[in-house]
Amino acid sequence: MNEEPGLEILHKLEKEQTNLSLLQERLSKSAQITKGIGTILNTFDQRLSRLEETILPVYNETESLQKAQYNIDCTLQLLDNVIGYYEVSSNVEHVIEKGPGEGGIDLDKYIDALNRLYNAQKYFEKNIPQSVELINVSSFFHKGSDKLNAEFKIILDKYNTPILPVVLLDLINFEESKETKALPKQIPPEAKEQLIKISSWLFSHNRDEFLTVYGKTRGNVLQRSLNMLRNHQKSVSGGSVHGTTSSPMLKSKFPNRHEAKRQHSTRRLQAFERKANRMFLRASQTLEHSTGLNLGTRRASHLGNENWQQLFNKFFLTFFLPADTSYSGEEVDNEQEMENYLICVIAIHKLMQIEQHLMKDIVTPTHRPQVFELIVREAMDALVQEGEIIVTRAKKCIQRHEFGTVLVIFPIFKQLRSLKPDFERTIEQCDLIVKQKFESILLMLQTTGAKALEDFIESLRSDSVTQLPPDGTVHELTSNVIMFLEHLLDYSDTIGIVLVQDLNYAKQLEKLKPADQNKAFIGLYIKKVLVQLNHTLISKSEQYSDVALKALFRLNNNNYVLKSLQRSNLLELYLIAEPNCEQYYFASIQEHKKAYSQCWNKLLNYIECDEPFVHGDKLKDKERAVIKDKFAGFNKEVEDISKVQRGYSIPDIELRESIKRDNKELIIPKYNAFFNRYGVLNFTKNPEKYMKHKPDEVSAVIDRFFDVAA
Repeated sequence: MNEEPGLEILHKLEKEQTNLSLLQERLSKSAQITKGIGTILNTFDQRLSRLEETILPVYNETESLQKAQYNIDCTLQLLDNVIGYYEVSSNVEHVIEKGPGEGGIDLDKYIDALNRLYNAQKYFEKNIPQSVELINVSSFFHKGSDKLNAEFKIILDKYNTPILPVVLLDLINFEESKETKALPKQIPPEAKEQLIKISSWLFSHNRDEFLTVYGKTRGNVLQRSLNMLRNHQKSVSGGSVHGTTSSPMLKSKFPNRHEAKRQHSTRRLQAFERKANRMFLRASQTLEHSTGLNLGTRRASHLGNENWQQLFNKFFLTFFLPADTSYSGEEVDNEQEMENYLICVIAIHKLMQIEQHLMKDIVTPTHRPQVFELIVREAMDALVQEGEIIVTRAKKCIQRHEFGTVLVIFPIFKQLRSLKPDFERTIEQCDLIVKQKFESILLMLQTTGAKALEDFIESLRSDSVTQLPPDGTVHELTSNVIMFLEHLLDYSDTIGIVLVQDLNYAKQLEKLKPADQNKAFIGLYIKKVLVQLNHTLISKSEQYSDVALKALFRLNNNNYVLKSLQRSNLLELYLIAEPNCEQYYFASIQEHKKAYSQCWNKLLNYIECDEPFVHGDKLKDKERAVIKDKFAGFNKEVEDISKVQRGYSIPDIELRESIKRDNKELIIPKYNAFFNRYGVLNFTKNPEKYMKHKPDEVSAVIDRFFDVAA
């Protein structure tokens, strides 16, 4: 058992000895291989050294030859370039002489020739400033630059057609309707591309004359476009029967109110007649509703050869048109002129936008303000001058108290104020002078509008018309004032802006502290107008010798004003400035009714039952005479009052019936008592001579007062 472990150990020892012998053999072989590789590397190093010694001189020589070759090539290139500078004059002479554009040289080729001349000029200036070639090159360069400038103007002039009025009005109408429409292409894309190339080259070579050329040429186009629009407006509004109609925007924005009277064949007068027909229709409907009277059923015998509508139209034209029927071709209708002026302002804004869009690529951003100012300067000057002329004529209208015509100032002022933000954005890059021109137009209109409003009140104060309606009806002045105020309702915001400059209105506004300042301003103005109207009417009414007619005149006018206020928005505005205005008119109406009732005092004295007669007794002669005098006096007063007051007028049916009812309540009960008391007495052998009117007959007589057919 002890021998087996020893055998195993001996076996392992032999195995390890065998492995060790094998390892020693391999190490010996590795050493031999390493020695062989070292010998080979040493031999390779020796050979490389010998090769380097042989090749390096050849390499250095080749590098020197390459540098020499490069220098020779650069020298030859520079020599060719210099020779080219000397030859450029002769090479491009025919190009410069022929010039660019149609029938000439292609623009790109021409600009390339100019660039060659420019480079040659710079070379000679730097290297040979005294060279004759510099003179030749400079001469050709300036000549070519001038021709390029001329070509720029030729292209501009070729496409300088102004925008037609119908196209311009179409653009404006699209703008008003919030729709978008592409701007008209003033210059074709190909031509515009040429202008861009020319302007870019000229500007990069310090030739900026084209900026002035561009500004003046496009300014001329803009001005011609406006002039054509003005001529178009004159042709469509000058009264020609065969002329075309005005633009839809004119019709919608500015309904004609006060036109100069012309021949009956003119379109303007026909338009007024159509408007009169519409007003007559509304008036007849209102009258039929309030009185039951149908104007269409009146008999023609009351009106001669004219019907009611023709009569109304005649009144309308007489009222709204100036009294002077003379008309010459040199006179310009103020309202139409103002309307046309507004269209021109809107048109010039649209033209400015077109010009800004057009010059965007042609003119560099730094020079656009200068060029744009040059384009719009003449048009803006003309616009300011036209505004001054219009304002001057408006002031003349104010002096003649033709305030209806001046009303057109307010829509113009309103429209220009609404246009102001867009206009300012368009001209924001212009200098202060151009911006101030638009402001001056607004200021002129604002000042004139304020003067028109105040002078209207002054015209009421100084009204010199002494003729009063013989029937005591509503005075024409009253209806004119109400119509004027109703027209102002459309421009309450604008009028608020106009009146805010007046310190008197501003102080009154501080006391009111309203929610809507503009409404308060027009409310204060309405109050001021109606207060002055009332003073004027009271002063005029003193001309009536008849107390009853004086009271009826005041009553009619106060009632008309109150009803007019109530049926429109005027009352709402008036209440802001004067919360008790309705109560004032109600009290005034009652006061005038009471004053009117005094006309019955004399008649009432006759029917007072103050005589102590005893029924059944035989009357004394004196007593019979007293009764006869009472009946006779009553009969005479009834007939006189009836005869007079049948000619009086109370247009408002409600007021008319109220006055009749008051008359009956005042007279009939007392006359009934008088008639019953004395009518049974035997005071005369001819009772029918004295007792002409029974109480119900007197009531019928009163019903015939204020007969509208009288």
